[in-house]
Amino acid sequence: MTNSLLLDAAARAGHYLENSAQRPVFPTSAALANLHQFEQPLLDQPSDPAAVLARLDEIGSPATVASAGPRYFGFVTGGSLPAALAANWLADAWDNNGAFTVSSPINAKLEEVALRWLIELFGLPATSGGGFVTGATMANFTALAAARHALLQQQGWDVEAQGLFGAPPLTVVVGNEVHVSVLKALGMLGLGRERVVRVAVDGQGRMLPSALPTLDAATIVILQAGNVNTGACDPMDKICALARAAGAWTHVDGAFGMWAALAPARAHLVQGLGAADSWATDAHKWLNIPYDSGLVFCRQPQFLAGAMSFSAAYLVPSDQREPSHYTPEMSRRTRGVEIWAALQSLGRTRLADLIERNCRYATQFATGLAAAGYTVLNEVTLNQVMVAFGDDATTRNVIAAVQQEGTCWAGGTTWHGRAAMRISVSSWATTAQDVEQSLAAIVRVATEGRQQLSEPGWA
Repeated sequence: MTNSLLLDAAARAGHYLENSAQRPVFPTSAALANLHQFEQPLLDQPSDPAAVLARLDEIGSPATVASAGPRYFGFVTGGSLPAALAANWLADAWDNNGAFTVSSPINAKLEEVALRWLIELFGLPATSGGGFVTGATMANFTALAAARHALLQQQGWDVEAQGLFGAPPLTVVVGNEVHVSVLKALGMLGLGRERVVRVAVDGQGRMLPSALPTLDAATIVILQAGNVNTGACDPMDKICALARAAGAWTHVDGAFGMWAALAPARAHLVQGLGAADSWATDAHKWLNIPYDSGLVFCRQPQFLAGAMSFSAAYLVPSDQREPSHYTPEMSRRTRGVEIWAALQSLGRTRLADLIERNCRYATQFATGLAAAGYTVLNEVTLNQVMVAFGDDATTRNVIAAVQQEGTCWAGGTTWHGRAAMRISVSSWATTAQDVEQSLAAIVRVATEGRQQLSEPGWA
């Protein structure tokens, strides 16, 4: 029964993926309305698992967003590489707890291997350590916990044992374009979302080194690799040099922008990346790993372990790297398996090509939209494009109409007080033809809207 059910699930998943490019990127109104069929009392008696799966597929699959397809350009979301998805399925069948070597020797080994590869690919110090977490929010949290641990330890304070009550104060410096995930992490750490010192940025959102406050050994400076709107990266080489001279800790929020380091033509955008003290990034963005998957790295892994490790009587001490000693979670899934599979299947050249190709497609979008007479609001240096179609109301109407039309999906944002469509190209599955097809749909929808507004009597 189990084998036939899994084969059925694989067949249904394969059919879904094979047809993802032919269906609307956002579910239709009818598909969404059908979700009411799930509203029923819990049954007293069991149901046939095959019937449960069929119901989930037949009602649920049409109501999904086709973010695994080639024309989803919202929220910097990658698809799932075939090797990573297959490894994910296999690891789920293993159902190992990835917390310890004793509970999953295979995950512990693959985490070690994948970490070594990633540290080398990003150009981080060879002695760096890291952990596998849910995403960039938790990666930022974990790295900043290591920073908190290190800076307070230098002042003779054990924050894990004594908490923050009475602790020496720390200063946190961020750019004016800091991402909300960083602020959320700071709030959870007790460092405060509003206690930060904000630094002025340039027109693309890059922190200005000249605007930095006085730094010292009780300061955490948080840089950004990949502004979520423009794709711009802070000048890490200059800021890290200033911070290191003052004894401050530098952390890089690199949810997607860190991956530019892997593409030779884009690596200059993150020059100085390896000079920081800690880093956070997503694997479910540009590495195209299934959700959820994030990575945290720390130049001095003992600070990461100091913030995250623990002991218990029922856990046998080990001289091996224990995965759970570098992440907040204890029980967790084996994320190292699919990350290893993705890196192994792509290799250096295909991984660099994936990143470069997405950046090229972003430029293709920007060029096509500008040629159609619309305003591109950012310097397109990475995979992000922002475009306005007129005044704010017109732009928002175009975004809504494009989303409803279904050829592609792009979200909205506000940049310097102006409404904009934000296009994020992050999927391995996207082709130049997908971009052309999406461009044609966006321009067609925008043109039709402009024509309607020019008709007599239109209000």
